[in-house]
Amino acid sequence: MKLTELFIADMERERGRTRKAIEAVPEGNADWKPHERAMPLGRLTNLVATMPSWITMMIGHDEFDVVPQPGQQSQFSRQLTTRADLARAIDEGFDGARQALGAADDHHLMKPWRLKAGGKVVAEAPRHEMMRDALMHLAHHRGQLTTYLRVLGATVPAIYGPSADEQSF
Repeated sequence: MKLTELFIADMERERGRTRKAIEAVPEGNADWKPHERAMPLGRLTNLVATMPSWITMMIGHDEFDVVPQPGQQSQFSRQLTTRADLARAIDEGFDGARQALGAADDHHLMKPWRLKAGGKVVAEAPRHEMMRDALMHLAHHRGQLTTYLRVLGATVPAIYGPSADEQSF
């Protein structure tokens, strides 16, 4: 099996899990955060909804700077405020990743990819490793989001197994 096929299968499994987590977020709490040092709920929700598009970016570009130079805006800085916008971002992200993976080959996934912050390289590895890390990072932030949901008293969806609120699949 090709690496691209493995990534496509992984992405398809993660699509529904991501959608369930985002759909459970109660509206009207964008500024809420569980701790003063925590990320606000709206920012976290946006991050989870747009992270699938990172795969497309990682295939199409050799690097990404999470702290762009003054005057430059990141393609991931848009603020989505409605459930419809968030759902659209999820679908666009996963659909774009599937398309980009379908057009890529394993040789391309072996090429180096760099993550920068303020112009400095903070991580560099073969593209396929960085893409795998991005998928794990998505799972991390999705888990963080479900913790926020619990603290807010919202229903926590079953993601990898039953939750206390959702026992069946």
